[in-house]
Amino acid sequence: MSENTIRVALVDDQPLLRTGFGLILDAEDDLDVVGEASDGAAAVQLVARLKPDVVLMDVRMPVMDGIEATRRIVGEFPDTRVIILTTFDLDEYAFNGLTAGASAFLLKDVDPEELVRAVRLVASGDAVVAPRVTKRLLEAYVRPGGAAKATATAALPVVPPEVARGLAELTPREREILGAMAAGRSNQEIATEFFVSEATVKTHVRRVLAKLNLRDRVQAVVFAYEYGIVTPGGEG
Repeated sequence: MSENTIRVALVDDQPLLRTGFGLILDAEDDLDVVGEASDGAAAVQLVARLKPDVVLMDVRMPVMDGIEATRRIVGEFPDTRVIILTTFDLDEYAFNGLTAGASAFLLKDVDPEELVRAVRLVASGDAVVAPRVTKRLLEAYVRPGGAAKATATAALPVVPPEVARGLAELTPREREILGAMAAGRSNQEIATEFFVSEATVKTHVRRVLAKLNLRDRVQAVVFAYEYGIVTPGGEG
């Protein structure tokens, strides 16, 4: 196995789905399925033992669901990235997965080519879910009086000291870039808005992620909603 091989773990209580995804991924020279688990608790143990680069995580499983497993994996093994598997793109499970620290979500009926592309992108630290889709998902579940998460998110949380320090380190332009990311704009759209090159935007994005200790653009969108930088239906 090459040192550039992406090591993947499959977590789902349906053996047929694990088998199908495994066949697709193992057919690629740069992807290797290193382990499988049928529940969240077993997934946490598997990640502790094998340290995969990417975990494909179902949400509805016995013993421990995929949301709690994601939260534990992200907290204990920050180098492992999680992709949530869900049935609908505007799904509370997808929302909960992102807020638990997942880097992306995919529909279970994803095309094989898209599955492979998603694993590669997440392993590289890039975002799979377009920020605009993430924004729409968050608006659906953060909106006061709206969907199931409204009661938990109607009041903005107290900003922890480390988060406040990170925000304070952002330059005015970096804060604008964070707001633009959270509003669902692509690098090209941000470059056009601020009259700079895409390379400059990418540099700003990297600095924002580093200062806020975020893994990717999807987490930046979640962060901006969580701490009120962008509010449902608005752009900050």
